[in-house]
Amino acid sequence: MNIPVALRRVILFATPFFFLTGPASAHHVVGGKLPSTFLEGLLSGLGHPVIGPEHLAVLLAVGVVVGAGRLSLLLPLVFIAAMAAGVAAHVDGIAIPATEILVALSAVIVGLLLAQGRALPAAAWAILFAVIGFFHGYAFGESISGAETAPLGAYLVGLVAVQSMLTTGVTLIVRRMRVGIGELAPRLAGAAVLGAGFVVLMGQLIPSA
Repeated sequence: MNIPVALRRVILFATPFFFLTGPASAHHVVGGKLPSTFLEGLLSGLGHPVIGPEHLAVLLAVGVVVGAGRLSLLLPLVFIAAMAAGVAAHVDGIAIPATEILVALSAVIVGLLLAQGRALPAAAWAILFAVIGFFHGYAFGESISGAETAPLGAYLVGLVAVQSMLTTGVTLIVRRMRVGIGELAPRLAGAAVLGAGFVVLMGQLIPSA
């Protein structure tokens, strides 16, 4: 099987995160403590989207969808804006049960759509990105809820920065590959995202798995 060089680079970039951060899906970037300084907030925000394989998988999937689907670069911003709203909801004390399960399930859903080569309309992807982005943001809010204004603001800056770079970077790489969403490379990426989401989902549903 001939996997394009660009796709191999994406896989090689992401693989260490999937293996090294699997046990860290409880989101402990600064030793599990609440960030209390601007720097701690920033580092926590930069780290959270990549320490959980389900979060990283969805970010990569967003980039692949936008790149292979020839969609607007504004679509990742829909995900990121919804993510920020999810963080705000958690910080404001809004209770949403089973968020980690929903986050893992989102990776399964997006990965499955990609693996099947589904060419959805841009509006459908935007709605899906908004929904899953909100749940991812809500999960991110767990580690910053109760923090002071400075670390909270820095945390959001870090979250937005790293997710913007990842989604945009993957989008540009996939566009350079000139592949359609129904072709092999994006579908392989979707299968990888599906697998990462499924493993985390089983870990949430069956803790001893």
